[in-house]
Amino acid sequence: MTLKELAESLGLSPTTVSRALNGYPEVREETRWRVLEAARLAHYRPNTRAKSLATGRAQAIGHVIPLTSKHEIVNPVFADFIAGAGETYSRAGYEMVLTVVNDEDEAQAYRDLQARGTVDGVIVHAPRMNDMRIPLLTELGMPFVVHGRASGCMIPYSWLDINNQRAFVRATDFLLDLGHRRIALINGLEFMDFAYRRRKGVTQAMEARGLTPDPDLMHNVEMTETIGYDIARALLALPDPPTAMLASSMILAIGIRRAAADAGLRLGRDLSVIIHDDELSYMRNGTSEPLFTAVRSSVRQAGRQAAELLLDLVANPGSGPLTRLLEVDLSVGQSTGPVSPRITTVTG
Repeated sequence: MTLKELAESLGLSPTTVSRALNGYPEVREETRWRVLEAARLAHYRPNTRAKSLATGRAQAIGHVIPLTSKHEIVNPVFADFIAGAGETYSRAGYEMVLTVVNDEDEAQAYRDLQARGTVDGVIVHAPRMNDMRIPLLTELGMPFVVHGRASGCMIPYSWLDINNQRAFVRATDFLLDLGHRRIALINGLEFMDFAYRRRKGVTQAMEARGLTPDPDLMHNVEMTETIGYDIARALLALPDPPTAMLASSMILAIGIRRAAADAGLRLGRDLSVIIHDDELSYMRNGTSEPLFTAVRSSVRQAGRQAAELLLDLVANPGSGPLTRLLEVDLSVGQSTGPVSPRITTVTG
């Protein structure tokens, strides 16, 4: 079935059908869903090559992943983000180009994508505090959106991020209200912007109560289950161990829970834990009741929205920079409670 035939079957103009399929905001929502449902039932797929020739665009979006970040490909956060972005690309008739390169070749990979016209834009993952990809892509004139922010970058750029600092202010305040004062943070590597902002949130909340965070309770690490276990075990072995822990991912928190169990401690009674939860499709935080108290955001929804921002930049050159800050919810689970009078320390 062609676009013209689909339009005739609906009694609409080809222009309206095309705009509905490509997500243009001026199309009424009722019309959009009618077109999408008709296209689905008719197994309609736009001719990407013809569309590319007509528009002068590649009809593809790029994601460049350096080898040091290759674990991102199997990271459930990355997978859910890509799934959300892919939904938006597919709906708009775009394809995804995923490129894995050696670290030293990353800048050249972006130059090659731009020179060959392989993609119409790129999404930048895992931004660092001072991220050199932002000035590079700005210089190349390639549309891009950063998933996150780069605090050290002074030039304007398009980004989508969650409010990491406010999320960890809320999480810390929640623990402080329960009476906790010895609060540990097991964070991501702090040259990453999200981790820097999360530590700022913890510090801000504690200082607002006249408290000074203990540097011995602050850790920035690779976010794996094993490292979460090792750090939590070491913290619980301190002469004055923390009564509560904040974890920057559910993966770290699984390690924390294992360390607590080894120490004979029960979460929510002997040790309180709050996590950042990305509402992952394949790693749910409990079922009817959340296992962990969490500051929550949907990374799949972030993928959808980041892709929408980028496609808007592609369709409307010079319209940027576009920015979007997503707030998070705090969901109370089984892992938090009032401060315990005493925590049994771990030896060995």
